[in-house]
Amino acid sequence: MARIKPQTLLLQSKKKKGPSRVSIPTIILYCTVLGLVALSLVATSRNWLRRSGEQTGAASSFEEIDATIDTKKYDLPGYAILNTSKGDIVVELFKDGAPEIVDKFLDLCQKGHFKGMPFHRVIKHYVIQGGDSQGLGAEDWTSKGKLRSQLVTSPKHEAFMLGTSKNKQDSKSFVLFITTAPIPDLNDKLIVFGRVIKGEDVVQEIEEVDTDEHYRPKSPILIVNVILKREI
Repeated sequence: MARIKPQTLLLQSKKKKGPSRVSIPTIILYCTVLGLVALSLVATSRNWLRRSGEQTGAASSFEEIDATIDTKKYDLPGYAILNTSKGDIVVELFKDGAPEIVDKFLDLCQKGHFKGMPFHRVIKHYVIQGGDSQGLGAEDWTSKGKLRSQLVTSPKHEAFMLGTSKNKQDSKSFVLFITTAPIPDLNDKLIVFGRVIKGEDVVQEIEEVDTDEHYRPKSPILIVNVILKREI
């Protein structure tokens, strides 16, 4: 077996290089770059989370506003109980169909405007009327009534509907009408803002009272009080 000369071994060892060592400045540079990248990712993540939170908060605020509006709308009383000297008449109010008139009616009820108010005009098979005695006159009902059979009936002006005059209203001249028969010929004069849901027999009893030639009850019939309810 041939012997390898020491010079040859020395040359071979010089050719075989071991793994190169990384200098300290290089390590510091790598660490700095990695740190900057990490900080950038953290900042981006925080910014995204903040924007997402703001959008969610804004959406929640809009929902809360909408909920407040709806709550205010549906917190208004939807029913009125007319305590009369003949008994109670329960009325459902059309808050969506005639909101301005309903608001005015509710305001007058809260001020006690209808307490002690008489039904000063009673026309059989037509209406009973309370409020301003200078409002729609008996001649308007009777003369228009002659044409009733020739006109198309509107569901809003069937029997037992609560309405008021279309004339300019104020606290002194607010008129209440409860129809006792369909009166489509008076659609141009009445605003319907409710309907009787209980106490139709009381309305009919008032309708049957004795009246004079001007349709005024011979015995007073009063609205003793009005009670407002959200639910019945």
